[in-house]
Amino acid sequence: MTKIALVNHGCAKNLVDAELMLGILADKGYDITLDEADAEIVIVNTCSFIHDAEKESVDTILELVNSGKKVVVTGCLPQKHKEELKEAIPEVVAMLGTTDFTQIAEVVDNLIKSDFKYVKDISEIPSYCYPESVNRQQITVGSSSYIKIADGCNYNCGYCIIPKLRGKCHSRKIEDIVKEARQLADKGVSEVVLIAQDTTSYGIDLYRKNSLPKLLEELNKIENISWIRIMYAYPTNVDDELLDKIATLDKVVKYIDLPLQHSNIEVLKSMCRPAFDYKELINKIRNKVPNIAIRTAFIVGYPGETEEQFEDLYKFVEDVKFDKMGVFEYSKEKGTISYTMKNQIPVKTKKARYKKLMELQQKISAENNKKYVGKVLPCIIEGVTDDGFVIARSMHLKLTVWFI
Repeated sequence: MTKIALVNHGCAKNLVDAELMLGILADKGYDITLDEADAEIVIVNTCSFIHDAEKESVDTILELVNSGKKVVVTGCLPQKHKEELKEAIPEVVAMLGTTDFTQIAEVVDNLIKSDFKYVKDISEIPSYCYPESVNRQQITVGSSSYIKIADGCNYNCGYCIIPKLRGKCHSRKIEDIVKEARQLADKGVSEVVLIAQDTTSYGIDLYRKNSLPKLLEELNKIENISWIRIMYAYPTNVDDELLDKIATLDKVVKYIDLPLQHSNIEVLKSMCRPAFDYKELINKIRNKVPNIAIRTAFIVGYPGETEEQFEDLYKFVEDVKFDKMGVFEYSKEKGTISYTMKNQIPVKTKKARYKKLMELQQKISAENNKKYVGKVLPCIIEGVTDDGFVIARSMHLKLTVWFI
C-alpha cells in the first residue's frame, strides 16, 4: 500500500489542519507515516505569514522533490502564490488551498490511480469549515492539546495577509468543541489550548455575540480536563465578562495571550489596530484577575516607525513588565496595506530595535521568575530527556527543568 507522510510548517492552527488531513486519510484506510523518507507521497502543509516562513516551506518542498517524492502542497503558500508556485516548482504534483484540505483524500486517490497532476481550483475568497466528522490524528502526543474553535479573521491589520488566506471568521458550535474536548480528555489530555485567528471573536458569526465566556463555562464542566488556556485574544474584545470567567472558573488558567503589536497610538493607527492606551487595559486585566500571566507580541520597524515611537514602545515594555513577550521584525508582505507604504525601515534598524527590545525583556523575565523561587507549583509534565531531566510547565508557561 502507498505510504503517505506529512510535514507541517507554521502555527498551531496549521497543525490542527494537518492533523485533520491525516485523520481524513486514515479514515480512508491509507498507510500513514511520520517518516517522509519511508513515504512515496509527502504532504507539505505550508505557512505564508511572512517571507521567512515561506522560504522554510519552499526549502522543504525542494528537498523532497529532489529526493524523488511525490509532493502535495497544502495550506497558505498555494493559497497565496498558486500560479507562481506551479511555475517555480513544476514537479509539485498537487496543491490545495487553506480551506480545501478536506479534499486531500480525493487528491491522493487521483495520484495513485494515475500519474497526472491534480491541482484543486483554489478559491480567491476562502471560507473555512471545520470537518466535525473527522477523527484528528494527532502528530503531537502529551498532556496538552490544541482545539481550534474558529478560523478566519474579520479584521484587516495593515501588516497581515491572513484574512486573504483564511477568509472571514467561522466559528464551530459550542457542542462540537465540548465533544472534542471530552474525547481528548478520554485520551489522557489534561490541558486544552483554545486557538483561532482571534479567539475573542468566537461565536459572533453563530450566536450574534462574543461567546468565548459561554464556551469557557461549558468546557469548565468537563471532569477530566484540568486546565483551559486562551490564546490570540484581541484587545477590544477582552471585556469584563471574559475577565470574570477567567478569574472565577477554576480550570481556566490565569493566563492570557494578548498580541498588542505596538504601544504608540500613531503606529497603531497606521497598523489599523485598536489605538488606545494599552496600559489601562493591562491594569484592568491584572486588577480583575490577580496573579494573571500576560503574554504579548510586538512588531518593530513598521513603515514610518520613528525612533521616538520605538522608544515609546520600549518605555511601555519597561513599565508594564510582561510575563512573556515575543518581537517580530516587520516583514513586507504583498497584498497587505503596508506593502506600498512609504518610509520603509532599513533592515539594520529593524534588527537593532528587535535586539534592544528583546534584551530588555530578558531582564524583565529574569526578574519576574525570581518570585517562583522556593515555591511549589502545579505543573504539566512535557517530557523526560534521555539524560534524566524532567521538563515541566506551570500555568504561567514558565519552563522548569530539574534533575531526577
